[in-house]
Amino acid sequence: MDAAFLAAMADFPPGPVLGLDLGTKTIGVAVSTPDRSLATPVTTIKRTKFTADAEALLALAAERGVVGLILGLPRNMDGSEGPRAQSTRAFARNLKKKTELPIAFWDERLSTAAAERELIALDTSRAKRAEMIDQMAANYILQGALDRLRSD
Repeated sequence: MDAAFLAAMADFPPGPVLGLDLGTKTIGVAVSTPDRSLATPVTTIKRTKFTADAEALLALAAERGVVGLILGLPRNMDGSEGPRAQSTRAFARNLKKKTELPIAFWDERLSTAAAERELIALDTSRAKRAEMIDQMAANYILQGALDRLRSD
């Protein structure tokens, strides 16, 4: 996956990128700084239909001036891809029909668990955690991808 990620990122022009954690009910969104050194959680989009979800994402992308999208790819613990990964790839294929923005995938295994641990460590209430978990998971995904880019 690492080689595929780096190859996909070669198509990204300089500038900020959005990180996405695609869930069945929500999409967590994070954005990078223009130099791609730091990810920041932005929002959580409640999913409805693909067209509405895509429009909300692309409006956010335009508003933030992003040059590409990094989608968390939910692989199984053994590295294989199951139905959720296939669903993420299908979402990306459909999104490509609506935008010129390049899309890359980043392995998101354990991102939600890591985000939850971080929120618990910050003594965030259960209600607030539920509200923030998806955007924090998107942030975790995006920061991992940014860190990998900087390690080369």
